[in-house]
Amino acid sequence: RRLGREFSVIEPALDFVKRLHQCEIVGGTGIGGPSYRYRITDAGRQRAMLFLDNNQYVGVAPVPLGQYVRYLESYRDAVPRSITRSRVREAFSHLVLSERVLDQVGPAIGAAHSMFVYGPPGNGKTVIAQAIRNLLDGELAVPHALEVEGNIIRLFDPVNHEPIEMPAPTTSLARGTSHDARWVRCRRPLVMVGGELTLESLELSYSRTTGFYTAPIQAVANGGVLVIDDFGRQRCSARELLNRWIVPLESRVDFLTLNTGQKVELPFLLLVVFATNIRPSELVDEAFLRRIHYKVFAESPTVADFKHIFEKCCADRGVAYEEQLVDDLLNHYYRPRNIALRGCHPRDLLDQALAQAAYLDRDRRLTSALLEAACASYFVDDTEPAPVFA
Repeated sequence: RRLGREFSVIEPALDFVKRLHQCEIVGGTGIGGPSYRYRITDAGRQRAMLFLDNNQYVGVAPVPLGQYVRYLESYRDAVPRSITRSRVREAFSHLVLSERVLDQVGPAIGAAHSMFVYGPPGNGKTVIAQAIRNLLDGELAVPHALEVEGNIIRLFDPVNHEPIEMPAPTTSLARGTSHDARWVRCRRPLVMVGGELTLESLELSYSRTTGFYTAPIQAVANGGVLVIDDFGRQRCSARELLNRWIVPLESRVDFLTLNTGQKVELPFLLLVVFATNIRPSELVDEAFLRRIHYKVFAESPTVADFKHIFEKCCADRGVAYEEQLVDDLLNHYYRPRNIALRGCHPRDLLDQALAQAAYLDRDRRLTSALLEAACASYFVDDTEPAPVFA
C-alpha cells in the first residue's frame, strides 16, 4: 500500500536483496511471501544510506515519464468538450455577465486555448477565470511522482489537486488490480498564481537536501486551468513570462531542464487564463497576442446589471433588497462624483454597511444612512474640506 504496487511487483526486489543478505525474514505465516515480516540487516542499512545520499524520496513508486506522456496524449483525445451556450450560462449563473462576454468565453473553453480576460478592476475577471472549471468534463489521474532517467519529480500537489473519494483499500494481502495506486484520481485542477509568480516557478525545482525535483506550476495544472491573476504585476516582466511560454502555447509541448542539463519533454495540455486590468497592447506585442487566441473584455456593468448584482448579494446575505435605496445611491452619490460602476461595488458596499450596522448595534437591514457611511469609507475622496472659521 505504501508503494502503490502489487506484491508480485515487489517480490523480485525482495528476493534480490535477500540473496545479498541485505534483509532477512523474521516471521510470518505459511501463506507465503506476502505474509512474511522482514528486517533490514546492517549490510542493507549501509546500502540504503548510499542511495539516500543521492535521493531521499520515500513514498509511492514513481510512474515512468513515457507512461505519463502516453496517458496525457490519450486523455486529450478521450475527454469530450461539449461546451454549448446553455452549459456556459448554467456554469456562470452565479455571476451577472453580458451575453457578449459569455459568447466569447464559451468557444475559448471549448477549443482549450489560452485566453486574455482584461478590463477595469473590480469587474469579475478572477471569478470568470475560476468559473471556467465548472465546464471541464471528466476527471484526471495524477501520478504521485515521475521517474526520468533515475531522477524523481514529485507531481501530485495536495494544495492544487483535489482527489476524488475512492473505496477504502482492502486489508487483504492481495490488493486487487482495479486501481493503480501510483496514480490519484482527481478533479481537473484549477491552479491560481498572482504577483508572487517568478520565472523559477515555471521550471523544475531541485532540492539538494532531498535529491529530487518538484514539478512547476504548469505541470501541476496539466489537464486543467492555470490562472495568471493580475498579469503584468508579477515579479518577472510580462515579456519574460510569455517568452518562456511562446513555444508551449503554440506547440502544446513544454521543455524542462534537469539539474544535469538533460531536457525533459512534457505535454502542455492546459488552458492558460491571463487576467489583467492593464491593456494587453501595453503588456505584449502583436506576436504574443497572436498566440493567445481569445481576448475577453470584462466590461463594467450597466445600471440594470448593477441593480441585479446588488439584489443577488442581498439574497446571499439574507438581507431585504430595496431598489429605491440603490437608485438613491446612484443618483446622490455615484453621479455627482462621476464614479464608474464596477461589478464588485454591490458586494463590498453591502458588507461594509452590514458591518457598520453591527458596530452600531442596529438591525441587520439596509438604510440610506448605512450605505452613505459605507461609501464614505470605501471610496477615496482626496479633496480637503474648506476650513470653517468662527
